[in-house]
Amino acid sequence: MPVTDGRRHWDPSWDGRPDHFRPPPGAVLWIPVVISFLVQVPAAVSTVFWQRPGVAEGLAHVALAAFGPLALLASRRYPGPTVAVIAAAALADLLLAPGDGPPYLALAFAIVLAVARRALVWAVVSVVVAWVAAIVLGAMVGLEWHPFRIALVTLGLAVCFGIGARVRVRRDRDAELRDATLRRRRSAEERERVRIARELHDVIGHALSQINVQASVGLHLMDRDPEQARIALGSIKETSKTALEEVRSVLGVIRSEGDAPLAPQAELAELPRLLDGVRSPGFEVQLVDRLAETPGRAVQFAAYRIVQEALTNVVRHAHATHAVVALERLDDELLVTVDDDGRGPRGAEEGTGILGMRERAALLGGSVEISPSARGGTRVTARLPWGATA
Repeated sequence: MPVTDGRRHWDPSWDGRPDHFRPPPGAVLWIPVVISFLVQVPAAVSTVFWQRPGVAEGLAHVALAAFGPLALLASRRYPGPTVAVIAAAALADLLLAPGDGPPYLALAFAIVLAVARRALVWAVVSVVVAWVAAIVLGAMVGLEWHPFRIALVTLGLAVCFGIGARVRVRRDRDAELRDATLRRRRSAEERERVRIARELHDVIGHALSQINVQASVGLHLMDRDPEQARIALGSIKETSKTALEEVRSVLGVIRSEGDAPLAPQAELAELPRLLDGVRSPGFEVQLVDRLAETPGRAVQFAAYRIVQEALTNVVRHAHATHAVVALERLDDELLVTVDDDGRGPRGAEEGTGILGMRERAALLGGSVEISPSARGGTRVTARLPWGATA
């Protein structure tokens, strides 16, 4: 929204420059009307008073002086026809005026406004025709045209065209800046929506998978082993609590200003807890950690989410009994692999989970590959630059 402080009118959001001056639309319309009216009408009245022409000639001179400024009111909607009409009025005033007076200022404003509003052809044709007619008809009615006066008026008209062109170029540049800023803003909003959607998918999808597994275990052992069933219910409680906390942190970003981090951000040190949550009597998962040191927080968070999503897919789709998560550093990369002994990809289409893993890796300059595993199932291989930052 444009902001007005009583002195200036600007829109500080569109190009990042809060002091970029933009006059109000009403000022652009009324300032030329008022200025040309205050210059031309009093001058015409004075000329009639001192020259004392005939009544008809005097009234025509005053009427033409007032007509030009009032015609400028149509310049916003019809800039081309407006400059043509005002040029004709200026020609008539020049030929009918009882004496020399100030220039027909409304014509200068009409030229500037027409050129600025892309009515250049109208302005050129109207002014050229009116100026040639003024010279020819002026000579026919006995007006004396000094060469210096002709050159001066021609130069003045050219300056008006130059000012109009300058205004048009600046308007075009400002419009391009506004469009570019709007595109950047929309792109940033889209990236943020994708980021939040990805976080919600990972958090909720993994939590529901864990709850489903533990609920199945609880139902299966309810009668035979009440203690194990109680442990499964406790795991469901803990998983749902953790998921709710993470969902709150993700949704909190929507209410915050700026690109707030999604906190808390999980680290590789929390992988054992993650693996404990997906274990069940029919499924075992093993962590092989060959890291002597850990990478930065952004890389750890991406690796954690990739492992989380990979295990979620294993639990939901692979029908596996065993999975291995391995971490190691290869040169300047963190290599993360998740192997399972399930039924393998089998040409299945990649869903939003795999897309989310690829996006996470790509944001850091890494990659994720899905391939058959030597264990008979699927292998997820993620390569993340060791020193990457979000």
